[in-house]
Amino acid sequence: MSPASGPLSGLKVIEFSHIMAGPVCGLMLADMGADVIKVEKVPGGDDSRRMVPPEINGESSAFMMMNRNKRGIAVDLKQKSGVEVAKRLLSDADVVIENYRQGAMERFGLGYEMLRQVNPGLIYCELSGYGRTGPYSDKGGFDLIAQGMSGLMSITGEGVGRPPVKVGAPVTDITAGILGAMGVLAAYTNRLKTGLGQKVDTSLYEAGIVHTYWQSAICFATGRSPGPMGSAHPLNAPYQAYPTEDGWITIGAANQSNWTRLLDVLERPDIGLDPRFTDNACRMSNLSELEHVLSQIFRQRKSSDWLIRLDQAGVPAGPVLSVGEMHADQQTKAREMVVETQHPVAGTVTTIGSPVKFSATPGGVKAPAPLYGQHTHTVLQTLGYEEAEIAKMAGDESIVLGVSTESESVSC
Repeated sequence: MSPASGPLSGLKVIEFSHIMAGPVCGLMLADMGADVIKVEKVPGGDDSRRMVPPEINGESSAFMMMNRNKRGIAVDLKQKSGVEVAKRLLSDADVVIENYRQGAMERFGLGYEMLRQVNPGLIYCELSGYGRTGPYSDKGGFDLIAQGMSGLMSITGEGVGRPPVKVGAPVTDITAGILGAMGVLAAYTNRLKTGLGQKVDTSLYEAGIVHTYWQSAICFATGRSPGPMGSAHPLNAPYQAYPTEDGWITIGAANQSNWTRLLDVLERPDIGLDPRFTDNACRMSNLSELEHVLSQIFRQRKSSDWLIRLDQAGVPAGPVLSVGEMHADQQTKAREMVVETQHPVAGTVTTIGSPVKFSATPGGVKAPAPLYGQHTHTVLQTLGYEEAEIAKMAGDESIVLGVSTESESVSC
């Protein structure tokens, strides 16, 4: 890998995690320059390696998306020698990320209370289904279940009486990873002042709950739980998707000034005089009628025509793009949100770029996801293991030595 850049350059992160929430947390830190060493289980590694199709030359696209910018080693934590490798790694680590079931790391001898005795500055980030406290702390976590229990599925979908719908993206997994990274950075800031680390604990459940801010505000104030509203907003209107002659566009004319501009674009000032639509409170009380009136008008022109007119008038609006169309959009390209890496097996792999930009210490995507066990040999050498010891552990299958590459010897 090329030498790291970014504001977290020099930060050593050990990631004991799989699938998504933990890897997202590691991904965020790696994109900002941290040296993230991903410790995969023996045998098999991260389960996302088997999330195929799709695959590129036998390599899982899902795994490669979530694990770029990381080094990877394969260690069997059920063997004493494997645990010893992990302890050496952690003796001078800055951050641990783990998303195993409650108590698993403790059984390996790698729990926070054990590790902080030898590394008091360690920041130990735990990502789980429901958090490490409370009556559900022993339950495993899955995005679908978390979306249902957090209230998200009750507010997502076409309307009351329709089947519950999950958000298309695994939003609690991804958000939990981002919250974990935020917590790590807050703990790191505190460590710079005090020299002491701490445990960071967040979950898929809480990640779902934080997406209900508006709906929870309504429930707290009224005592009633809001239901699904399609693409509409629970507090402002018009703020939703509308059908056009050839597709769909989104309109964000929620405040009164944008509402007035919208009526100018529609060339329908009479709608503003209708007592059902005079202000936001009236529009929200008569949302279905407003949707019907505006939909009839928007269907009279093509999406591109409406978007030009709305943009010229300063009304917030946009197209409803497919994922592929989003990849090709000029703003996506300008923000470097689609980038390429050179993978030793898959070849040129396209991935999503880093969403945070820094003016003085730019991070970004520097390297592809590791092959299984790709950096085991190099990392063990840096930990002081002799060649004979490495060969013995490989023979005992407490480690896996993956395929070496020329760039392996340079840390992230």
